[in-house]
Amino acid sequence: MSMKVPEGKFISTVKVGEKGQIVIPKGARDLFDINPGDTLLLLADKEQGIAIVQNDGFLDFANAIFEAQKKNRGK
Repeated sequence: MSMKVPEGKFISTVKVGEKGQIVIPKGARDLFDINPGDTLLLLADKEQGIAIVQNDGFLDFANAIFEAQKKNRGK
């Protein structure tokens, strides 16, 4: 049975290797333009699970939050 995945979405299973490594499937790498040498950020919460995000976008987001906090302190 084949499952239709909406455009812009991806679903797959991966296996954890002996060294704790996983392979990001090609479909997900293509969808998010992940290339060899890219740095990804792994976020983990014991209750909510694990998320892997692209480092650059997350750092831009984090910097925007810090800047907003600075501006709010000045009010």
